[in-house]
Amino acid sequence: MTKDMTKGPVFSMLVTFTIPLILGNLLQLTYNAIDSMVVGRFIGRNALAAVGTSNPLMTLILLFTNGICLGAGILVSFHYGARQMETLQRQVSTGMIAGVLFSAAVAAAVILCARPILLLLQVHAAILSESVLYLRTIMFGLVFSFVYNYLASMLRSMGDSKSPLYFLGISAGLNIFGDLFFVIILRMGTFGAGLSTVICEGLAALLCWYYTWKKIPILRLGRKWLVFDRKQFHKTVSYGIVSALQQSTVQMGKIATQGMVNTLGVAVTAAFNATNRLDDYAIIPEQNIAHAMTSVMAQNVGAHETKRVSLTFRYGMFLEIVFGVCVAFILYFGARPVMMLFTTDEEVIAEGIRYLHLIALMYPLPGITNGIQGYFRGIGDLKITLWSSILNMGVRVAVLAVLIFGFGQGFEAVPISYLWGWIVMIAFECPYLIRYRKTHQHRFDTD
Repeated sequence: MTKDMTKGPVFSMLVTFTIPLILGNLLQLTYNAIDSMVVGRFIGRNALAAVGTSNPLMTLILLFTNGICLGAGILVSFHYGARQMETLQRQVSTGMIAGVLFSAAVAAAVILCARPILLLLQVHAAILSESVLYLRTIMFGLVFSFVYNYLASMLRSMGDSKSPLYFLGISAGLNIFGDLFFVIILRMGTFGAGLSTVICEGLAALLCWYYTWKKIPILRLGRKWLVFDRKQFHKTVSYGIVSALQQSTVQMGKIATQGMVNTLGVAVTAAFNATNRLDDYAIIPEQNIAHAMTSVMAQNVGAHETKRVSLTFRYGMFLEIVFGVCVAFILYFGARPVMMLFTTDEEVIAEGIRYLHLIALMYPLPGITNGIQGYFRGIGDLKITLWSSILNMGVRVAVLAVLIFGFGQGFEAVPISYLWGWIVMIAFECPYLIRYRKTHQHRFDTD
């Protein structure tokens, strides 16, 4: 149910709000991770690489649409904190209409252009056909994915982070069964893995829609779902497009990285697919601590509770750093066992271990950057998050290109490039953070 986050103990509220976000995103990651595990173990190396090469583009599109959801959610949090319920409803309906139309258009374009897009990513000829089939299949679920994530974002912006988790849990459980059924029993290959994911995305969207209609009176809009408010649309675009660009910039850097990694051979491509999944599992909780900070802060900005905004930031940064240290320890010493979840190929495992031993030492850094970005999103200043992400990805891609093509380094160049990107990002963000907290702490504009 919805919750007023402008009252009550800040630390316990932040923790209890964060935990369902983390669990929900881990379940969402499990969709793709299970695809990788099943196709890697029961089909082979080429299938594992094919799923991996499609994943960065799929994630880019999903992050762009989810960025729109995040931006709209910030506005809804402002309105909910300020108790502007009529404006909130127009905001929700406008964002839904725009998002569904946009995601449907993008899905159609990618399905039609899948082959040339993957050729631009330098996908190896041996896995091109499988990659095209998997990408086209998975894109049929884009509208379902948007509907679920949009409604889930609306619920979270009003203090309910638990309900979306339940629906996603049911969907993820069925996805495990679906992968095993379509791939192992029916022998449908990568198409079966993609089909299972699409079906489960549709189920998650349906369950979330039914819950909001049945249990959340504020979102029981009826015919008001057809209301398209131009003023709210422009606000949604101004917030959502910046957030979407920021989310997409990160993934564009990953796509560029994928293209360079693809030149190092199929074994490294497969290892990169597996370690990307592990990176996601490690960093997603840090991102969700930041998203929880954003939601709690945004409601309190709407209610002009500036002291609670400051407390949320301090507690959130503490959680970010503690988590970063813990996950670094786990992945450094557990590198071999986690790689063996994805493959039994010793060459792929060795490449993955080398990567994980380097990247594990760096995990506290993205925790710091995520916490700072959560603060700026929570107070409604999304431009700094965008520019810092652009700078991070630009430095990361440039360093990686120099290391691979200039110095002939292998897979170890990837974590080294990440390190430089995070260092530059923190150096860019910190002066703005210090100056903003000194001069603008009490100047929140929620209009």
